This record gives sequence, structure tokens and C-alpha cells, in this order.
Amino acid sequence: MTSANPFLKQANLIDGQWVQADSGATFDVINPANGKVIGNVPESGAAETRRAIEAAHAAFASWKRTSAAHRAGLMRKLHDLILANQEDLAKLLTLEQGKPIAEARGEVGMSAAYILWYAEEARRVYGDTIPSSWADRRMMVIKEPVGVIAAITPWNFPSSMLARKIGPALATGCTAVVKPAEATPYSGLAWGLLCEQAGIPAGVINIVTGTPAPIGGEMTGNPLVRKITFTGSTGTGKILLRQAADTVKKVSMELGGNAPFIVFDDADLDRAVDGAMAAKYRNAGQTCVCTNRFYVQAGIYDAFVERLTDMSAKLTVGDGMEAGVVQGPIINEMQIGKIEELVSDAVGKGGRVTVGGNRHKLGGTFYEPTVIADASADMRIAREEVFGPVAPVFKFDSEEEAVAAANATEYGLACYFYTRDLGRTYRVMEGLKYGLIGVNEGVITAVEAPFGGLKESGLGKEGGHQGIEEYLDSKYVCIGGLGL
Repeated sequence: MTSANPFLKQANLIDGQWVQADSGATFDVINPANGKVIGNVPESGAAETRRAIEAAHAAFASWKRTSAAHRAGLMRKLHDLILANQEDLAKLLTLEQGKPIAEARGEVGMSAAYILWYAEEARRVYGDTIPSSWADRRMMVIKEPVGVIAAITPWNFPSSMLARKIGPALATGCTAVVKPAEATPYSGLAWGLLCEQAGIPAGVINIVTGTPAPIGGEMTGNPLVRKITFTGSTGTGKILLRQAADTVKKVSMELGGNAPFIVFDDADLDRAVDGAMAAKYRNAGQTCVCTNRFYVQAGIYDAFVERLTDMSAKLTVGDGMEAGVVQGPIINEMQIGKIEELVSDAVGKGGRVTVGGNRHKLGGTFYEPTVIADASADMRIAREEVFGPVAPVFKFDSEEEAVAAANATEYGLACYFYTRDLGRTYRVMEGLKYGLIGVNEGVITAVEAPFGGLKESGLGKEGGHQGIEEYLDSKYVCIGGLGL
């Protein structure tokens, strides 16, 4: 099946050419559902990355001069190509990442939606005319593309995370060098083929696979790169921020999370449990906005735990390509080891496993959907992102207690709460220090809305009209000598 997929590319894309690493070295890409090798891609480093940056810099000279309408037209072709090939792209994504094919189709569809959104936004990059402080001068602000951008993306959403970065880059007239995650490079390389088919010129989009440190080091250190956009862990984001400081680059950072999910006594319990299932188990819990901590008010605590346990026990775990599967494998052994550590710590500190708690009988990196009742603040899982299908449930009494517990983290990406009290909705919404807030909803991401965190969860926004600003420079112009 791998050889039949027309989007499985096993080479770097640099200046319109599909090339191997200088050394000829490659690394294997593994299907997490069965441990089998799908294929291999170039083990590139600083030299290949430097050439990609130089190609992007050369292409920028002409690409930035194209009209917004021209770029939007090419992007609409790209959008149509993604949808026309949605099934092949989804199968490729599931093959290397493991998520159920239905989720993969949804991610590819979301990728197309981001491209279309930014195609439309390309024609809405407005400047300003400022009422002048002088009678004989005119003042204005114009917007220009920042230049070459370098994008580093994660393995959990290997297609849509790139759409959020490639989309605004193309729309504004920037050019890009992209490094997809080592675990899921094929969905990233597929973007190169799609861009070629859409007629986007050589050098505008360049894609390099390989080891993070030398590639990231070249991206952050090369003065030709004017912006770094990264989605991944807070630890890695801090490293990139330090490195980018030496050349004072623009940065966008979408980093780690520790999402709380609060259920008040007055909530619609059925709706809350449905939302909990979506917010916890999507992509086997391997998303930055997945719920990491459930806080449930004492009056409905037992009922919530019982219903969450029952629904978790009914989830079908397996190979994402199989019909009916709703939870695929964990990405690799390192990640499943972290899950086991956190579950063991929670149980050792009084946590009560009501369902799951172990590797799945399928073996490999499959893990059982897990609910842990009687969770407490001293558990590691209260502070550390589990990135897996584990739902610890904490009990609280007062609204103030819940908000304080939810905010007791250095992270501030996404959070959720359920209530039917309008006054409480506003109090809690305003009290929570998070960039994304879902009220009575467990899945809230949309192309029209800004996505990004507060505190150590990141800098900048992706999506919405705010997202395109991250790829633009504002220039103030004062014109005198007009003879007015």
C-alpha cells in the first residue's frame, strides 16, 4: 500500500528539486500500529538546510512582488488539490501517525480549510492612513512580508500544523523552509508535491527532513531567516527562542499545555461527558489541547466518574486503518513509557483506576483508555502533560477553588468548563488564564478563530485574522515636500 500512495515522497525538496541528504544517510519511518518500517527519508543537517534557506531567499525576491490576487488563486488551487486527494493524504497520515482514518480525513480537511482561509485573507492585508500631525505631510502604515520563514512542526498533527504555517506564508508573499517531525515526515513532504502541482514556484516552499539540532540550529542562526514558527514542547521552544535572539528574529511559538476541564454541579451532565470524551481521547490523547486534568464539583463527582468510566470502556482501540477504531496507538515507546510513569505515580499516591491503567492487550504501543478517580494535586499528572488516553478526575467544592486549581500551572493553552449559570460563565471565563476557552464544548478549534496560548504555552496566534499578522512587517511612512 505504501508504494501505491502517490504522495509518499522520500526526498528533500530544495529549490524545486527532490534530493537526498549530502551524505546519503537516511532514517526509517515506522508505522506505530504494527512497528513495521514504512520507508526512509533523508537524514539531513545544517548544509542541506542552508541551501534550502538560500533557495527560499532567492525565490522571495520575485514571490513577494506577486499580487495578492495571484497568490490567492494559487492557494485556491492548492485547497482544491488537497480535497481532491483527501483519501490518499489521510491514509498516508494514518500510516505514519496512527490516528483513526476518520480523524485523519478530518485533519486533511482542516488543512484545506486553513489554506482557503488564508487565500481569502491574502486580499485583506490592509495598511492605514493616519491623520497627519503636519499640514504639509502625509502619514501611512504599509504591510510587507517578513521574508524567509522557517517552520518546525510536530508529529501529532503533521498535516494541519503545516497548513497553519504554510498558509499565511504563501498568502503574505513569504517563502518557507519546513522541517516536519522525524516520526511523521511523509505528511510534510506531501505538501511539497501538492505545492508543485498547484503551480507554486520553485524555492517558495522547501522541505528538509532530519535531525532536529543541526536543522534547527541553522534555521535560528541563519540571518536570512526572518521568522521562526514552531509547534512543539515548551522545552524545545525555549531553546529556539534563545537561539533566535542572536539574530532578533520574529517568532511564533505554540507550545505545551496542561488543559483543565471543569464540570460544575449545574452542568448538563450528558453534554459534559460527551465533551470530555472528545476533549480527552481525540488522537489517543496526543494533542496539545487535550484535557489533562478533570475537575468535577462534589455534587456530581461520582456520577461523572461513573459515566466517563462506562464510555471510556466502550472505546474501540486498534489500527487506525481498521473500520470502527476510535483510538489508535501511542506514537512510540518513549511516549508510552511516560504514560506508564504518570499512571504509576498517580496510583501510588492514592489514585483509583476505574478502567484501563495498562498497555492494551493488542501489545505494541497501544494503551487502554484510562480513568483515575480520587486524583490529587501532589500527583505528577496534575503538573505534567500526559499526552495519552489517561483521564485523572479531581474533586472540588467551590467555584473559586476550581479556578485556582485550573490556573495552578505554568501553562495556559486550552481549557474547558461546563455550567448552565450565565453569571458563572462570565466569572470563570474571565478568571481562567488560557488562550482558548471552551464553554460547554469540548472541541473548539476553527480556522476563523485565533489559536495560541498564554504564559509558557507560547507566543503569537495561528488562524483567524490575527494569524496573518505574524508574517507581516509594519512600516510607517511619513511623506513631506508635497507642496501643500
